Amino acid sequence: MRLVILEDYDLASEWAAKYIRNRIIQFRPTADKYFTLGLPTGSTPFGCYKKLIEYHKSGDLSFKYVKTFNMDEYVGLPRNHPESYHSYMWNNFFKHIDIDPANAHILDGNASDLQAECQEFERKIAEAGGIDLFVGGIGPDGHIAFNEPAPAWCLGPE
Repeated sequence: MRLVILEDYDLASEWAAKYIRNRIIQFRPTADKYFTLGLPTGSTPFGCYKKLIEYHKSGDLSFKYVKTFNMDEYVGLPRNHPESYHSYMWNNFFKHIDIDPANAHILDGNASDLQAECQEFERKIAEAGGIDLFVGGIGPDGHIAFNEPAPAWCLGPE
């Protein structure tokens, strides 16, 4: 793990996008060797996604041989709901790059068997060879990768 502290959101977004771009380029993905990226949603990665889209549109970066796995989705929210993470990712990132929709994996929060959905998601990650780079956001309340901080009364004895 690496912690990089920068002056503001825009600099952090640009740094993250450059890091992701460079990792993908250095990996040299092909049809036989995909780069696998774990992605967050929400306001934290929005600027990074915008910059990655710029890299793609300028011809500096292709997602043709990239597989993605999103870390979260709301249970019970239809995937076409504007607040779903499925909608967020497609509207703010995936539809602007050259990723094959079959390679953009997002959990189904409406699966009839959520446990089976999670197990299948994990199977797909393993089949892809694991995650090459996982991007996790840190929220203003200190949550990391959608793991909310527990209230003090939940922490138990110290």
